[in-house]
Amino acid sequence: MDDRVPALIGSSAIIDKLKADIHQAARSDARVLITGESGTGKEVATRLIHAGSARARHPFIAINCAGLAETLLESELFGHYRGSFTGATRDKPGLLERAHLGTVFLDEVGEMSARMQGLLLRFLETGEIQRVGAERPDVRVDVRIIAATNRNLGEQVVAGSFRLDLFYRLDVLELKTPPLRERRGDIEELLAHFLGRYAEHYRVPVPPIDPDALARVQSYAWPGNVRQLKNLAERLIVRAPDRIGCEHLPREIAGAAPVATAVAPLRAPTRADQAIDRMLTSREPFWSAVYGPFMSRDLTRDDVRALIAKGLELTRGSYTSLVQLFNMPADDYKRFLNFLRKHQCQIGFQQFRTVPVPIDRAAERQRFTAHSLSPPLSRGR
Repeated sequence: MDDRVPALIGSSAIIDKLKADIHQAARSDARVLITGESGTGKEVATRLIHAGSARARHPFIAINCAGLAETLLESELFGHYRGSFTGATRDKPGLLERAHLGTVFLDEVGEMSARMQGLLLRFLETGEIQRVGAERPDVRVDVRIIAATNRNLGEQVVAGSFRLDLFYRLDVLELKTPPLRERRGDIEELLAHFLGRYAEHYRVPVPPIDPDALARVQSYAWPGNVRQLKNLAERLIVRAPDRIGCEHLPREIAGAAPVATAVAPLRAPTRADQAIDRMLTSREPFWSAVYGPFMSRDLTRDDVRALIAKGLELTRGSYTSLVQLFNMPADDYKRFLNFLRKHQCQIGFQQFRTVPVPIDRAAERQRFTAHSLSPPLSRGR
């Protein structure tokens, strides 16, 4: 099998939009930040951008920033000179240098240490490579950076674990790869694609799948997303049954209920949920996401209070950080507070100072999507 050939399988509306975004990104040379859960195809999207760009004939190099210690990551990206550290037995150019005129994919960029964030920021500003062990920059290169993360970098900025200036430099264009549960209509097509690829690889016929087994596959939550579905397809082909029935599925998938009863009915997101999602996910400024709809009476005072409460939970009661979280410049702080006071929307911050930061920030963000339950907007209210 040739996993180097990218493919974005599916015909749902959400995938059609992603394909259009990829095409648009490929036409430019701007940096791209791809967000989405693990296993949703962020590297596939990156390879498609590279393949459709003017850099397609030049190197494409991917690196997982979470898979290497800080010192090793620095050496891999920027290179090193012999003797610069234990085990450096020869001079070695880094990935950025080797990818000159091409594309470098930085997967899980949110896992970078503060020092590595500073080194990456300097490279993005100057294009200069300084190998480990060098006293000054060695060479300047032309590389397109595409970064990906399954974290909410906006929340990491607020928490102080990710640099705001680096975030803005990486996030020129943003693409979001959707989780498989949000594109269930593509599951049958994806499964058929992977079964066909693995059947060809193992030189066996593609077994038919029973309708009930397919229904179970379509009903499953797929926490591992497309990657998990791909692994299932290989497992089914390796076992080489004449047909695929429920008995051939893993226990957790075989036990999945039909889609209509697999999950409890979901509450529709409130207007406050939708507004805060526009700010946290799409990074729309407060003034267009909230102020405009409020003044045109599409949002009520209670809606604004609710989203302010949720914002204060995320910032642990800091209105200063809330200005940043809601995509406003720092100079808008007084204007923001004046608006809240004038319309009786300001909330006391003290109650939020004891609210713990959510452990799973990615899950917190997902709770605001149209396919998730509307979260409680404050505790104890």
